[in-house]
Amino acid sequence: MSADAPPATATTAPADTGAPAPAAGRSSGTGPLRRLLNELTRSASGFLGLCLVVAILLLSLIGPLVVGTDVPGDASRAWEGPSSRHWLGLEGTGKDTLHLLVIGGRTVLLVGFLAAGITTVIAVAIGSLAGYFGGRFDAAMLQLTDIVMTVPQIVLLAVVGAFYNLDSPMLLGIIIGVLSWPVLMRSIRAQVLSLKEREFVEAAQLLDVGWVRIVFGEIVPNMASYILINFIIAVTNAIYAMVGLYLLGLAPQKGTNWGIMINDAWTKGAMFNPDAMPYIVAPVTMIVLLQLGLILLTRTLEEILNPRLRDR
Repeated sequence: MSADAPPATATTAPADTGAPAPAAGRSSGTGPLRRLLNELTRSASGFLGLCLVVAILLLSLIGPLVVGTDVPGDASRAWEGPSSRHWLGLEGTGKDTLHLLVIGGRTVLLVGFLAAGITTVIAVAIGSLAGYFGGRFDAAMLQLTDIVMTVPQIVLLAVVGAFYNLDSPMLLGIIIGVLSWPVLMRSIRAQVLSLKEREFVEAAQLLDVGWVRIVFGEIVPNMASYILINFIIAVTNAIYAMVGLYLLGLAPQKGTNWGIMINDAWTKGAMFNPDAMPYIVAPVTMIVLLQLGLILLTRTLEEILNPRLRDR
């Protein structure tokens, strides 16, 4: 698993309607979220992805409230194998592996969603303005993205970590988010270049409602589905980056999260001890299931929200 997983953006463009999307509930008694959920549950892959993501969210966000965050340990029972009392065995300091797995997921999810939120907000804001106004501002933003994209993200994060204390996972999430926006910004800019030529934008310009209303009230809402899909993709990329940093030891090994568990298992040689295998397999499995769920969810959303893909 690499921390420098290349960022990706959805290839699906907003539906070519030529006009703003209709208001929620205008043609149906159910709201757009309810209709979207119904479409997801009708798709086998979408339903599986939704179940995986929801299950891991519940386990990681509610689980710690049930089992507590204080994990007692008994060093004399280090690397004890699975048993009826400890389903995944004990780790190197005698702490329950399942307990650590439950409390370790919350940090991964919070960092992933925080970083994705920051990435999406920056990319949408800059990409929308650059695409709408063009000119020198557009050229400057393109130059900036070229510079940021030429340096591998893992190198940027390592350099930042050398100057700043990354003890706080939230700070790490902010840094990942700030460094991950260029690719999505270019995609948003391309969409805006197309949308700003539509009739509804020209009508708004004739009404002289102001660029803020045109950009963020007319153009951005027409990219809502595209932005949602790319937000989910940004979550997966942020989780890869965060777990990779902890795995490679480039972030402080404090607290508990799945990346730290994998690094701890590697440095202590857990993979050579059959009784200790659950300690490294469990967090890897959780990460794989979470990423699989997000990918299935993304692909299904693309098919639902883009009529051209849905009709294939």
